[in-house]
Amino acid sequence: MLTVYILNILIIAIIVVIHYESLYRLSNIIPKLSIKHRFRIVFGVFGLLIAHTVEIWIFGLAYFALNRSGRYGNLTGNYDGSLLDSIYFSYTSYTTLGIGDIVPFGHIRHLVGLESLVGLLLIAWTASFLYFEMQRGWDNR
Repeated sequence: MLTVYILNILIIAIIVVIHYESLYRLSNIIPKLSIKHRFRIVFGVFGLLIAHTVEIWIFGLAYFALNRSGRYGNLTGNYDGSLLDSIYFSYTSYTTLGIGDIVPFGHIRHLVGLESLVGLLLIAWTASFLYFEMQRGWDNR
């Protein structure tokens, strides 16, 4: 069980650092862009969509590896064991959509629950960042 906690903490730490670095770099790039403010915001949205996608893929890769190892539980239901099914499951977990066609069993459930919590927090962080960037341009009018 200790291994599960260490893996979960490591994966979440990597995800949070990626998100922080994405926000930090975008906050430096966006004001320097020599385009209209509205297009800077669109640039930020696409940049953060890429960041979220990378984060979701990392969780998906973790599910794929954990499921294949067989030591940490498994994913069942409409799941064929492929990487793309693992990524799909990660998208539904990260966004807290939770369709329910793929179900986790065993210790892997802890990472699934944590992914939903982390996804919710990072999506809120993204929304706050984009609101701040939008407000920065509104103040210049």
